[in-house]
Amino acid sequence: MNETLLLGEIRLQHSISRAELARTCNLSKPTVSVALANLERAGLVRASGVRTGLPGPAAVLYEIDPEARYVLALDVGRQYLRGAIADFSGVVVARSSVKVGARTGHAQVTELIALADSLCARAGIARASIDQSVLGSPGVHDPRRDVLTLAGKLTGWDAPLLADLRVAFGASLMIENDVDAAALAEQEHGHGREFESFGFVSIGTGIGMGLVLGGRLHRGHHGAAGEIGYLPLEHEPSSNALDARRRGSLEAAASAAGIVRSARHAGMAGPLSARRVFAAAAGGDERAVLVMAQEATLVAKAICSVVTVVDPGLIILGGGVGRADGFLELVAEELAHIAPVLPELRVSALGDDAVTDGCLAAGADRVWAAVNAALSDVSQGGRTPVGIGG
Repeated sequence: MNETLLLGEIRLQHSISRAELARTCNLSKPTVSVALANLERAGLVRASGVRTGLPGPAAVLYEIDPEARYVLALDVGRQYLRGAIADFSGVVVARSSVKVGARTGHAQVTELIALADSLCARAGIARASIDQSVLGSPGVHDPRRDVLTLAGKLTGWDAPLLADLRVAFGASLMIENDVDAAALAEQEHGHGREFESFGFVSIGTGIGMGLVLGGRLHRGHHGAAGEIGYLPLEHEPSSNALDARRRGSLEAAASAAGIVRSARHAGMAGPLSARRVFAAAAGGDERAVLVMAQEATLVAKAICSVVTVVDPGLIILGGGVGRADGFLELVAEELAHIAPVLPELRVSALGDDAVTDGCLAAGADRVWAAVNAALSDVSQGGRTPVGIGG
């Protein structure tokens, strides 16, 4: 228990002396010395230098050994694959992204493996040194069948495919919903640090929400909490019946594809994308302005549904559409007319790496839980777990 306590304090302080550990953890110096020696033998902490300039002998400083554990995060998007590796101290030691070229699920597994190998090469480690891998993906992971459901346009992610991923990245591979992962990143690095309960709404090629309640990610009984793309809509010009059946009414209407359909319905022609429609609105095109207003109304209605059920203190807008200039103000104006109470609205500042960073946070939690459990087993006289003993 003392080792777990000290390890947590060193993680929190980054660099700390033996005397400071004794004081902050309310332990005797001899107890701290024994526990630190055990942690050093386990390869979990190391001396990082000395503190000079103070009365008395120079104090040895201790830090988490960054090479003790590694976490790999992979983000499977419809257009890009992104990845990162973080060491045991939480520092990102490699980060990269590649455009999706694969047309089948099995080909995409090959691309993910290549991305992971590239990241490991940049970090200067072997893939076997990765202790926890986390895959961020659209959809809901069913652990009983080991398949992804409600994955929208991400096709081919069946049970054999996920089995191939586990062969490549280990049986402990975690599958995390991409928007839930982005919410974890907001909680760790972004606006969510200031709120116990908040929602992260991502609007881009799809639409979804990650919901943190009371400081914990809320997944729901089936893991489908936040799948707001399935909120029912009727007779929206931006929708498409076939698309709505495949990935939900709201997502078909309010995603980037829905914005393009709405723009064409309004009379806009030529090559169109959500980005081009928003740029046209900024340039004063009345048709594009109308499309933006309709999109803001759809998103405001979805947020209102969330507000009336869980009343979060903050809603963060992310994704290519959610972060578009001026969009938050349009949503806020519409929400003010329909919601019983108003959460604070903010635009995410985390950018395209939010899913990857959230996966790193989820993986780090898993790694630290395993380390603390192993230390507890040792303290109770159990067999020394692999990776803890010297």
